[in-house]
Amino acid sequence: MVALNNIWQCGLTVDELAQIGLHLGADVPVFVRGFAAFAEGVGEQLQPAAPEEKWYLVAHPGVSVGTPEVFNDPALIRNTPVRDLTTLLQAPFSNDCESVVRKRFREVDELVSWLLEYAPSRLTGTGACVFAEFDTESAARQVLELAPNWVRGFVARGVNVSPLQRTLSGRPAIA
Repeated sequence: MVALNNIWQCGLTVDELAQIGLHLGADVPVFVRGFAAFAEGVGEQLQPAAPEEKWYLVAHPGVSVGTPEVFNDPALIRNTPVRDLTTLLQAPFSNDCESVVRKRFREVDELVSWLLEYAPSRLTGTGACVFAEFDTESAARQVLELAPNWVRGFVARGVNVSPLQRTLSGRPAIA
C-alpha cells in the first residue's frame, strides 16, 4: 500500500492508508506506519516504541494453525487485564494463545520446547510459527543449523523503522 501510494502518486496520507489497511487486518496499520509500536484497540492505536534491535530465528513446524480454531477454543483465556506499555515491558512475556496452540498441535509444542533450550522462544500470535531471540546473527544461525529436519526457518534482524520507510525518507538502510 505504501509503495503503491508512492509509485502511483496517489497522495494518500499515512493516516488514510492506515485506516484503509485496518479493513484488511488488525496488524496492517503498524506496517503502513513503518515503525515499531505498541498496539491497542484492534491494532489502530499505536504508541511508538524502540525495543533493542535483536536477531530472530523464525521457525515453522510444518503445520497450519487456524486463528478461528484458536479463538473458538473454550480453554482460551479471555480475562487478561489490559496493561500499558511500561507495565508490559517489565512483566514476563505471555501469549494467551500459546497454551491452547501447544495443547492442540504437538508439532508446535515440540518446536517451542526445542527452541527454549537455546533462547527465549515464543509463539507468533496464534502460530504456527515460533520465534527465538538472539543478540547476534551468528548465534541465531548456529541454532538454525541444529534444527530438526521437520523445521523450516530463517534468521532476520528486528528493526524499529521499516526498510521501505527508510528508502522513502532517503535515510540509508541499516547493515
